[in-house]
Amino acid sequence: MNDLTGQVVLITGANGGLGASVTRAFLNAGAAVVGSSRSISEAPFPQANFFGISADLSDSTAASQLVARTLEKHGRIDSLVHLVGGFAGGQPVHETPDETWDAMMSLNAGAAFHVLRAVIPHMRQAGRGRIIAVGSRAGMEPAAGIAAYAASKAALISLVRTVMLENRDAGITANVILPGTIDTVANRKSDPHAKFSAWISPDRIAELAVFLASDAGAQINGAAIPVYGFQ
Repeated sequence: MNDLTGQVVLITGANGGLGASVTRAFLNAGAAVVGSSRSISEAPFPQANFFGISADLSDSTAASQLVARTLEKHGRIDSLVHLVGGFAGGQPVHETPDETWDAMMSLNAGAAFHVLRAVIPHMRQAGRGRIIAVGSRAGMEPAAGIAAYAASKAALISLVRTVMLENRDAGITANVILPGTIDTVANRKSDPHAKFSAWISPDRIAELAVFLASDAGAQINGAAIPVYGFQ
């Protein structure tokens, strides 16, 4: 297992179907984890090295406060693992309402922009940092009926790769993981007749995120990593 003992990791979307697996993986690797979501409890993560902070990252002020509270508690942020995201679709472009477009851009791109803008100055000052985002295969391979979702995930990929270009002089790496359909309870409910064995295990994504934050992942930078399984 990759050892992250002594590292401070900020995880956004820490208690979702994917987030819980990622949070547990970082805790098990020895990291001190600050986990954030719109509503989060410390009860699912009883380890002493977990601290929960509720924050709505669609609000730039909330993102800045999240980073400030993390720094107040631990004094630094070694890795940011950004998992916040959501899905809406089912309509072609010409029938997609403004509300769907705006919601996808805010949740999948805007939230990332807000937390990145807040955390990067501190990583630059420290001269090191790891940024790991989880996007979607749709950000590289759009499909009919999911224009707003796919475009927002494409924006996330572009944002992360731009962060890499702007901050490689400061010892900061930035990578994005692109899973296919993730095997979560919510996804099973939305598509109960799918072949679940072809879907991506949250634990595999968690293991990859820990690897990217570890010494073993130090020279991986600017990557958009496909995790498509057998889909």
